[in-house]
Amino acid sequence: MSITWSAYKRARRRSRQAWTILGLAAATLVAGLSWVFTTGQFTAADPWVAGPSEAPVYDPAWMKPIRGAAPVAAEKAADALERLQVKRRAAKTDYDRAAFGQAWADADRNGCDTRNDILRRDLKAVEFTEGSSCKVAGGSLQEPYTGAQVSFRRGQDTSSAVQIDHVVALADAWQKGAQQLTLQQRQMFANDPLNLIAADGPANVKKGAGDAATWLPANKNFRCHYVARQISVKTAYKLWVTQAEKDAMKGVLSSCPDQQTIYSAR
Repeated sequence: MSITWSAYKRARRRSRQAWTILGLAAATLVAGLSWVFTTGQFTAADPWVAGPSEAPVYDPAWMKPIRGAAPVAAEKAADALERLQVKRRAAKTDYDRAAFGQAWADADRNGCDTRNDILRRDLKAVEFTEGSSCKVAGGSLQEPYTGAQVSFRRGQDTSSAVQIDHVVALADAWQKGAQQLTLQQRQMFANDPLNLIAADGPANVKKGAGDAATWLPANKNFRCHYVARQISVKTAYKLWVTQAEKDAMKGVLSSCPDQQTIYSAR
């Protein structure tokens, strides 16, 4: 079989065009995957979930100010973030929950332990156990991390549906400066209402000790408040952030540049 020179040139031209198209397609795919595994993991990969945009800190009707709690200045969260030290995380090998003192102490000395204080602060239609004005037996919550409506009912098999999350996890804090705090300061950190939110149990378990670089709430309405609250806590207790964590926080705050620190009295 013979082929003319002009036919040969046309075939070569079509072949080059085909390879060019394939090359462009491959480059587009690589760029797309890179975006998904960086910025996109917290945007396109997450469904849009509508829910609360903030969570309470302090209710003066029955909570008392915590003596010695570090103040938080009212300013843009992005400005406060720029003043946090950026360092690598320390080793976790010697982390022990006991280093943060008694779990759920009565930090504000109002007669109720911190867990019940936060449940009462965050739940609606609160019910107390019989004979108590402190021990929360039930209530409902539009949960800030998922946006879902969640019910709380005290019991061995039901209490875990609503957990009290440390916004800045204790293990994360331990690796980013809390080792240098006194035991009293660490106990205050663990019971500070600024650092505590009633949250969906499974979502809290999924978060674990993650920072903003590894976990953000599915409810995107809440992310600006959540990140600002982490920045406020780390500012108050002089904790640092990793570079990846700072980058993730800046990414969230880029959508809400006027977001303020969470400076409510406590």
